[in-house]
Amino acid sequence: MTRKNHLWSMCIAAAMAATLTGCDDNDGLDVLDIEVPAGYELSAGTSTIFLNSSVAFDSEAPWVSGDYLTRFVRGDRLYDDVRTSTNGQGGGLGPVYAGYSCGSCHRNAGRTRPGVWSDNGSGSYGFSAMLVYITRRNGAFFRDYGRVLHDQAIYGVKPEGKLKVDWHYSQFAFADGESYELAYPTYTITDWYADEIAPEDLFCTVRIPLRHVGMGQIMSLDPNEIEQLAAKSNYPEWGISGRCNYISERGVTCLGISGNKAQHADLTVELGFSSDMGVTNSRYPEEICEGQIQMNQGSMMGLSYDQLDVSTEDMENVDLYMQSLGVPARRNVNDPEVKKGETLFYQAGCHLCHVTTLHTRPRGSTLLAGTQLPCLGNQTIHPYSDFLLHDMGSEIMGVGLNDNYVSGLARGNEWRTTPLWGIGLQEKVNGHTYFLHDGRARNFVEAIMWHGGEGEASRNLFSKMSRDERDALVKFLQSL
Repeated sequence: MTRKNHLWSMCIAAAMAATLTGCDDNDGLDVLDIEVPAGYELSAGTSTIFLNSSVAFDSEAPWVSGDYLTRFVRGDRLYDDVRTSTNGQGGGLGPVYAGYSCGSCHRNAGRTRPGVWSDNGSGSYGFSAMLVYITRRNGAFFRDYGRVLHDQAIYGVKPEGKLKVDWHYSQFAFADGESYELAYPTYTITDWYADEIAPEDLFCTVRIPLRHVGMGQIMSLDPNEIEQLAAKSNYPEWGISGRCNYISERGVTCLGISGNKAQHADLTVELGFSSDMGVTNSRYPEEICEGQIQMNQGSMMGLSYDQLDVSTEDMENVDLYMQSLGVPARRNVNDPEVKKGETLFYQAGCHLCHVTTLHTRPRGSTLLAGTQLPCLGNQTIHPYSDFLLHDMGSEIMGVGLNDNYVSGLARGNEWRTTPLWGIGLQEKVNGHTYFLHDGRARNFVEAIMWHGGEGEASRNLFSKMSRDERDALVKFLQSL
């Protein structure tokens, strides 16, 4: 991991947001006639880094030095080190789990290749790098399982179940006649550890990992600005109306900002250790399989449950590591095709939800044990997201992106706008281009064409573009 030896003294202020100056008719859809703003290559102010490699998501911001750097390195190690089933330092894995370290699902702080494609689910032996959420059709959890199906277990212990993915394909065509294909998954759970749950009583949804790009900036966002966006995010001519998700955490109701459905107010480090790895901590002191037979199986394998598996200090170092990561600068910003694609991005109205410019609050962020990161304050950032919930529709292939899973105020068809910064480096960092919450989109084009509901107008405009225009818009996304 490399370090820059200089610290920026100032962040170049970003240009003003684009304004609507006129419209042209395009088969009933308005195309924005805009002047594309400049300066967005500085993605995250003083946290912007200039790396174009496999560690572009996994390197510290330029301001990280001194004690911050010491703790960053410790957090990085804890993030990546494989937990074991033994008690003591670095142990506590299981008895059941979904990942054996943070980095097992977030390789290089990105998104590990998910098993939904490579293994069509959990696979016989391989690690799946995904979370499987299960509920009853009325939204209640199953007593013997909880909210997450843990498809991995330590030696001698039975996993809660295994996921099997079946893919269904449909052919479509753009306005110019070029064909494209969309793939839709259906899920089956096999090898239940307890009584089998009838498919007609089961809702199942899958999450592949998120990229850990810009986590500190996201935690430092000014909530008033997000709420103001929600108040103004009403474009009836585009069918767009974003809203905030409000959730209760630690006994406080607050704005949800992280997660696929903005269902968390923080980076869920403690929840990740508990639910994903089975590692107990001060916030979640009980084993995730409390009361299940796996507890007894774990005891027979030598596990003891009379101590916490990870300290609050260690978890805060992981939190600091994630929030201190640098954000890659945009690349190829002067390439004519990239500039053309950027203009098309605005003309198609993509920026109405993938908002280009936001700001962080003056004091930056606060880590889970109270440490302040003031270097993240007063920054102009370009995450390409409004962090609001939007209805993504259910009309595509009869199902769309409705997963029937409620999170806070978010309904099954509502999703937080995905931040796009760093998305163009995902293939270099993680070796794949699987997008959307469950990885069904195998490339940028498929991800765009899955946009229904509030994204339908932009999707339709993209589908009417020429091949050269579509390629240019994708090349712009690759520059982010």
